[in-house]
Amino acid sequence: MSDELLIVRCQLGERDAFPELVRGWHGAVDRYVRRMLAGPDDDVVQEVWLAVFHGLPKLRRPERFAPWLFTIARRAVTNRLRDSYARSGPEPTEEPAGPDESDAIVDREVLAEALGALPVREREVLLLFYLEDLPLEACAQICDVPVGTVKSRLNRARRLLREELTRKEYEV
Repeated sequence: MSDELLIVRCQLGERDAFPELVRGWHGAVDRYVRRMLAGPDDDVVQEVWLAVFHGLPKLRRPERFAPWLFTIARRAVTNRLRDSYARSGPEPTEEPAGPDESDAIVDREVLAEALGALPVREREVLLLFYLEDLPLEACAQICDVPVGTVKSRLNRARRLLREELTRKEYEV
C-alpha cells in the first residue's frame, strides 16, 4: 500500500493505518536519529512519532510525507543536540583506537565512527541523500537550504569522510 493512501487513511481516522505507517518508516527514522546522535535514542524517535501523529491531520500534501517526516526528525535531533550541548559543554574528543583494537573493528563500525566525526550539517546531508535515498530537492527542503547548498555540503562531506577514513588508515 502506498504511503499516500496510508496517510489519507490516517487522516480519516482509520485506527490500523497509523501503526502500519510507523512500521513502514520506523527503521528509517531510527537510523537517521541513531546516526545523527551517534547512538540510539528511543526518546527522540518517540518524540518524532508523537509529532507525526499530531501533525498528520494538517499535512496537506501526502506525497511530500518523506521530506515532512525527516524535517520533524531533524527538528527533534537538533533539540536533543542543543540540550546536550547546553548541559555538558563541549564533548571530549575520542582517543583513536589502538592497533590491537583496530584489528577487531568491522567495516561498518569504522564507517559509523567516521560519519560520527563529521560536522552535523555534512553528516546530515550524507545520511539523507545516500542512506535514505532522498533526492537533492527533498534534502534541501528538510535542511531548509537551497539545493546548491546541499550539493556543496555533499561535496564537502564526501571529502571530509574520505579524509577521516584515510586518517584512520582505512583503504578508501
